[in-house]
Amino acid sequence: MRILIVNVNTTASMTEGIAAQARKFAAPGTEIVGLTPRFGAESVEGNFESYLCAVGVMDAVMRHDQPFDAVIQAGYGEHGREGLQELLEVPVVDITEAAASTAMFLGHKYSVVTTLDRAVPLIEDRLKLAGLDARCASVRASGMAVLELETQPQRAVETIVAQAEAAVRDDHAEVICLGCGGMAELEAKVRERTGVPVVDGVAAAVSIAESLVRLGLRTSKVRTYAPPRPKSVIGFPLPL
Repeated sequence: MRILIVNVNTTASMTEGIAAQARKFAAPGTEIVGLTPRFGAESVEGNFESYLCAVGVMDAVMRHDQPFDAVIQAGYGEHGREGLQELLEVPVVDITEAAASTAMFLGHKYSVVTTLDRAVPLIEDRLKLAGLDARCASVRASGMAVLELETQPQRAVETIVAQAEAAVRDDHAEVICLGCGGMAELEAKVRERTGVPVVDGVAAAVSIAESLVRLGLRTSKVRTYAPPRPKSVIGFPLPL
């Protein structure tokens, strides 16, 4: 089984970290291939960058010239999953939805701890669109920019843990979701301090993607995710 995991930003080191995290949780025989978009922003922290990354992610996947069995979009709260589902028959899993749906098996309410406050509405909208918002206690911002997760790891740990503790104490969350692909490997530290289950979206997405492939399930094409209708598309970079 080969699974593509696509970083939504163009920072190659973050792609490597996300892919490494995915490989830790992949079953024997599953190959994880990390992809970095060839255009887009170095980090995605707003609507403009999110819409831009959606095109970059689709471009990266459609230009991949080897067969694959599933795709994971490794951006928290980002746009684009639906476009990939129109273009592909294989399962497409978004880490936002993977984390939230997994958390719902583990507790009554979950909270998401993300990066900057401006990312909060994007995540809230993605959860609402996916029908996963009813059991979301809160979406909290750590105040750390995406790239600071790499450059200031100790501060990142402290701010993320502090918000997770507040979510459990003040918002009555029973599960914490790490709200950024770049937060991989922080789950143990957050779990130690909060005493609740902590879900990393990358790990959850790998398990879900593998399960869908093993079950022989593919994206439905009868209506919502039917392939794009044949028509002239001028100047668009994707090889449709």
